[in-house]
Amino acid sequence: MIEFQHVFKSYGRGIDALANVTFGIAQGEFVFVSGPSGAGKSTLLKLIAGLDVPNRGTVLVNGQNVGKLPRRLRPYLRRAIGTILQDVHLLNDRSAFDNVLFPLIVAGHARSDALRRARAAIERVGLSGKESLRPEELSGGDQQRLAIARAIVNRPGLLIADEPTANLDRDSARRIVEVFRDFNRVGVTTILATHDDTLIADYATRVLLVKDRTVTDGGKRTPRLGGEVRA
Repeated sequence: MIEFQHVFKSYGRGIDALANVTFGIAQGEFVFVSGPSGAGKSTLLKLIAGLDVPNRGTVLVNGQNVGKLPRRLRPYLRRAIGTILQDVHLLNDRSAFDNVLFPLIVAGHARSDALRRARAAIERVGLSGKESLRPEELSGGDQQRLAIARAIVNRPGLLIADEPTANLDRDSARRIVEVFRDFNRVGVTTILATHDDTLIADYATRVLLVKDRTVTDGGKRTPRLGGEVRA
């Protein structure tokens, strides 16, 4: 599903953001990415999502070599990936509902099916009743929920989220992680970056620690709140 082979990533002439990173993630895993701020978690996720390419080494996602994929073909790779970044890039000239509907229209879904799926995604993240509001009228937490609804509406085979609970209170954070876990239970490979140790202890079945520009695999584990450890 995902494989990093001796991956290096740097920006400009600065120090490597990631250095000699090697690991793999199998189809259907639920993986947390942990580490201090600035350690390289966001860089790691952008490489997986095809939003960036390595300077050296190989990143394979769904059998595709991200670094060798022509720029014009990268959007097709990303259509199979639900991505929630810290900068959510919502469309402020559209309603919350239309933000969720938009990727379905772009993908060519029939309008009736697109409307049904957009409503279901909005309800799933707890934004029912706020569909007509524009993103700038929503709180930071609700904007994050909206970004999650937009990411899951296409029913991707891979979900990637960078600090998806950062602006949420504890109960809301747990509800959002449960949404991700529900998708994982039906086979969606799910990768969440967080610095929240409580969420990791409660839900993580595997943790990748990003520190000192490299990645350490913590292996399989049993979360406090239970759940199947997927191979």
